[in-house]
Amino acid sequence: MAQGRKTYRTMQGKEVDLDLLRVKNELTPAVGNAKINARGDELGPGGKIIRKQEDAATEYNAARPDSVKQATKTPAPQPLPEQVAGTEKARTPKKPKTNAG
Repeated sequence: MAQGRKTYRTMQGKEVDLDLLRVKNELTPAVGNAKINARGDELGPGGKIIRKQEDAATEYNAARPDSVKQATKTPAPQPLPEQVAGTEKARTPKKPKTNAG
């Protein structure tokens, strides 16, 4: 079994590689009236690809700017006042609990 691949053994003992199956049928039109293939490309008459899935996703995200989170720079964390040199507080050790019986 290859590492990272989804290979399953059926009840009858046959090996089924789902990644290979998905890649093999990538351009096969979907069953029903969806007018897309397994990759998500929109299909026109005769099963021709009229718009790729990547283009549709880019168009969707451009029309809805708040649907995609923009990467922002976060400022470096500032040290807490307790962590500044010379202001460290001495900790008192906790007393162990005793069972009063």
